[in-house]
Amino acid sequence: MLQQLITAGLTIAVGITAAFGYFYGSNILLDLIFPSKAPGDRGTRNIRRAGVIRPWLFVGPAVLALTLYLVYPVVDSIWLSFHGRDGHEFVGLKNYIWFVGDARIRAAFLNNLLWLLVVPAASTFLGLVSAALTDRIFWGNLAKSLIFMPMAISFVGATVIWKFVYDYRAANQTQIGLLNAIVTWFGGAPEAWITVPFWNNFFLMVILVWIQTGFAMVILSAALRGIPEETIEAAVLDGANGLQIFFRIMVPQIWSTIAVVWTTITITVLKVFDIVYAMTNGQWDTDVLANQMYVWMFEGGGDYGRGATIALIIMLLVVPIMIWNIRNARREMEGR
Repeated sequence: MLQQLITAGLTIAVGITAAFGYFYGSNILLDLIFPSKAPGDRGTRNIRRAGVIRPWLFVGPAVLALTLYLVYPVVDSIWLSFHGRDGHEFVGLKNYIWFVGDARIRAAFLNNLLWLLVVPAASTFLGLVSAALTDRIFWGNLAKSLIFMPMAISFVGATVIWKFVYDYRAANQTQIGLLNAIVTWFGGAPEAWITVPFWNNFFLMVILVWIQTGFAMVILSAALRGIPEETIEAAVLDGANGLQIFFRIMVPQIWSTIAVVWTTITITVLKVFDIVYAMTNGQWDTDVLANQMYVWMFEGGGDYGRGATIALIIMLLVVPIMIWNIRNARREMEGR
């Protein structure tokens, strides 16, 4: 552990030093190439040229990284999706036809749809309720910190925590799983929760809802605080009760923010992999598309064509939602 901490610390230090050295050194080099104190009109031209080039010194590394780690993999995945297992034999649309007809893919796709129906709705609703309630109590900031804390945990780390919640031991053994401990305390029989068909998907969804509720709460809490007090005061004077004020006055005014939160969580759900892989690895009818992509790409010898096809389908499902989300956020900012 100590060695890992030292390595991580040195990596961070080297990265920060290298970034500082690059930005500082590149700007000095640019000023040497295009000196602003050159005689005559040359100095003015140099200032204009440096002004054009200087922004690229800052965004250049980011553009290079995006090209290397985002654009190139997309192009390569498109290429692989039209090729066979080893990525060399051209097979045309064969992988896409397989995707539509494969039973395991259909099951994983249906599970993804189930996640889409439950997780964004539950996370957004619980986040909205949490935002409204924590603003009304004196220890609201502490409550918000506790609710937001799961966001600081990785998906795999959260899954490990919830494994202890769902842990199952035989009926004659001491239950260390929180849920089974509660069940047996009330006289019930312990259950292997993550192996229960259909319902085990919901037990996995609880983990993501637990993580995403804090995100939704923070965004929606800021939106609620931006509601003009005049509209609430007018509703109170008209005799509206608390629920009417909340659902008929406050919620309609932050509906665009709710939509952004909903779609952001939807994108996360479409890409969900870590929780399923770490908890069940797709067993007991819990598979999702991202897990199938990993299985086909890296397990059993690897099938680059089918793995790339699944990856592209996931990307095609995510991109329209992401575009809508960006446009909606931009319209909201322009409206302000």
